Amino acid sequence: MIANPQSLTPAEYLVWEAAQPLKYEYIDGKVYAMTGGNPPHNGIALNCYSQLRPHLRERGCRVNVADVKVQVAPEGPYFYPDLVVSCDERDRQALEAIAYPCLIVEVLSPSTASFDRGEKFKFYRRLPTLREYVLIEADKVGVDCYRKNSAGKWELTAYPEEAPATQEPILEFVSLDFRCPLMVLYQDVALTQGGQPL
Repeated sequence: MIANPQSLTPAEYLVWEAAQPLKYEYIDGKVYAMTGGNPPHNGIALNCYSQLRPHLRERGCRVNVADVKVQVAPEGPYFYPDLVVSCDERDRQALEAIAYPCLIVEVLSPSTASFDRGEKFKFYRRLPTLREYVLIEADKVGVDCYRKNSAGKWELTAYPEEAPATQEPILEFVSLDFRCPLMVLYQDVALTQGGQPL
């Protein structure tokens, strides 16, 4: 939803948004109100954060959930991902936005999934430090992880991958040297898959 029909400069947006009770993303002079997530969406984001935080603390990386902006460029856009990780010293003291992320996670909502997969990913690909872009399904078990390879091309790994039924699917974030059972992301999260509770 566009909140203000007038076009704002990036500097005007940052001042204006700081005085608002809600969060707003910024693209090409326009601001868009952020809608609230539901309990599954929130639970998945928090599960991901709780798994990453102890691992990243040892590495000197910064991980933030939901309320921290990512600045694609000084002129924008500015987005609020569900989770962002930066291991860049330049982000350590950031006050307004993270500018050098290595990993961004979006938990998909029906209203934003196509934008997150398409246009938003196009914008995020402009970030030279970004190594992985992760899309987590909120209504069924599934994760799409886009990784930038050594040639600068983005490759998709979808989870759960094909594995023997006796093996638990393992999610991997290569940029952070991180692995965890995929189902940990969905722990204590009420989902329906094919209309049946998980």
